[in-house]
Amino acid sequence: MGADTPSVSAGAVRLISWNLFHGRDFAPDQRLHTLRSRLLRRTEHGVTHAQVNTDLFEQFAAILAEAEWDVALLQECPPRWAEELGIRCGAEVHLVLTSRNLPRPLSYVQSLAARLDPDLIASWEGGSNLTLVRGRHGAPLIEERRAMTMTGRPEARRMAFTTLRDGGLCVANLHASQAADEARAEILTAAATAIAWAGGRPLVFGGDLNLRPATSAPVFEALQRDYDFSAPTADDAIDHLLGRRLDLIEPPARWPPERREVADPTAPAGTTPLPIRLSDHAPVEASFGFRA
Repeated sequence: MGADTPSVSAGAVRLISWNLFHGRDFAPDQRLHTLRSRLLRRTEHGVTHAQVNTDLFEQFAAILAEAEWDVALLQECPPRWAEELGIRCGAEVHLVLTSRNLPRPLSYVQSLAARLDPDLIASWEGGSNLTLVRGRHGAPLIEERRAMTMTGRPEARRMAFTTLRDGGLCVANLHASQAADEARAEILTAAATAIAWAGGRPLVFGGDLNLRPATSAPVFEALQRDYDFSAPTADDAIDHLLGRRLDLIEPPARWPPERREVADPTAPAGTTPLPIRLSDHAPVEASFGFRA
């Protein structure tokens, strides 16, 4: 994949959705998530994994750059990463700021604090929904960028809506609220708006929807029955990629944990580093085909 990837109008489009957890790692052993690590930036070591408190842009960028996709929907992405991620992935970007982004010059303080101690500032760095689009080198990829604010309280929730120039595909990238009632309303409103904005063009609606079909079946049933979207990822998943007016080639599926694991970057030279696991979410991947 990358800059020379065939255009999505060639017949199929591969997408991933990934909540980046504000660029942090998340060890499976909860005992490694210590106050000592948050305050002193000390790496904690378990039997199988390490837990670090350091800037992990290089690690996230490498995973994303090496993966095969045409469009990536990212949530909880550090806004300071957006431009460089686009460069590293050979992609155009659509950035929509979400919660806890302070105005300048305070935003510079947020970014500096996040570089120095990511686990301590955590989500207070400020978040964003970032959509990355790959295609032929040198050709404009994104035709239109829109954003819709779902709510401003207690945290800003916004949908990034991106229309691709080649093929007419529309992509709606959403991170819904944690509270189930709010998430249900946001998802259905965002889906209806995305369909209206798409205007009959093929549409992918996805992101971290913060709802599981197992416990919120009526929402996903409505998305399929009333909005003509494809089926969700899995009964216990909260990250989804739903297609409309597209043929499902590969249904959405979560990456296995080891696929987002990298070597501990804080390990001393000459030692064998333990792996760290990027983010508390697994990327979800799906492939859709364009209908005749």
